[in-house]
Parts: sequence; C-alpha cells; structure tokens
Amino acid sequence: MTPQREIDTGLEGFRLWPGALDSDAQAALLRDLRTAVATSPFYRPVTPGGRPFSVRMTNLGPLGWVSDRDGYRYQPTHPVTGEAWPPIPPVLLDLWRDLTGWPDPPDACLVNLYRDQARMGLHQDRDEADLNAPVLSVSLGDTAIFRIGPAAGGPTRSVRLASGDVCALTGPARLARHGIDRLLPGSSTLLERGGRINLTLRRAGP
Repeated sequence: MTPQREIDTGLEGFRLWPGALDSDAQAALLRDLRTAVATSPFYRPVTPGGRPFSVRMTNLGPLGWVSDRDGYRYQPTHPVTGEAWPPIPPVLLDLWRDLTGWPDPPDACLVNLYRDQARMGLHQDRDEADLNAPVLSVSLGDTAIFRIGPAAGGPTRSVRLASGDVCALTGPARLARHGIDRLLPGSSTLLERGGRINLTLRRAGP
C-alpha cells in the first residue's frame, strides 16, 4: 500500500504523503484503534515536573512511551492497568515498511488524542536507543497545524496535517523540533466527537 504522491516539504528529511490513507482505510484503522483502547485506555500523563499533558495517550506494540514524575521512558506495560500494550495493526506496519524502508519493524506506537485546546509544544524525539531509525506519523480526524524546525534551532514552519496524511522524520530531520500548535475544529467527520488522533511509530529498543 505505497502512496503515489510524496510532496517536497522544503526541509531535508521531513517527508510528507498527503492522503496516504483513503477514507475506507482511515475508518478501518479507527476500528482497530477502538478495539485496542478497550483494553488499553487513553490516560492523561504528567511531565516529570508534575504538570498534566493537554493530550491523552496510550500505546501499541511491545513498548510504549510514558511520562511521569520519574521521567520519560519506554516500558512494556500500561502505567494505569499494568497490562501489556495491544499489538500494532498490520496497516501501520505496512506503512512503515513501504515508506521508510527501515530493515527492522517498529516496536512502539504512541497514540495521542487531541480534543478541544490540546496541543503539543516543540520537542525532539530522542528517547529511542537508535536515533538513526525514522519516526513515522499518521493523522486521523481534524486537521492539525504542525510546526517543525531544524534540530539545531532557527526558524520553524507550519504544515497542515489532515486526516489520512502520513509524515516521517528521517535523516537530517530525525531530531527536528516539532509540535502541534492547534487543531482546526470541524475539518473532519471521522471522529464522532471531533478532535484528532496521531499515531507515531518508532524503533524504541536497540
């Protein structure tokens, strides 16, 4: 399932495939996610300083990214239920294989739920063992204003990520600073209550 159209983002290593998942594929992925969330519910983590995130989170795969007063890390179990994370759906594994070409499959998929005024400040994904492995991100639901800039600092730019869009941080952009400024409410009807779900595939372990 290789999308036909990749656009030039103007930032080396930041790759974007608009509409990589059509409406049927988005609905199927959402059904898979609802099944997973039934046993691995969204929860609201806190920063090491104790401040709650504005997004709610869960994970899929052998490892899941968590944040609490003990810091940022990957672990094999849900911090609330104590249960193992559900498996990563095959459609996401296929996207990783077809778009990144990375030889090893992802072992973690962070799932963020954005509603209302939820956002994500500029940050870098650097808790993984191998920072050369790509990060692949899938958007479902309302369009997000995604902000990205070079790892070393400097000007950032905004990109709209709509439902079904897929992007990747690779090569020089692997450690790019990135975040979500805001959502465009009502821009998608995929989620019954509105909002956005972002699924981020990573190689967390060595």
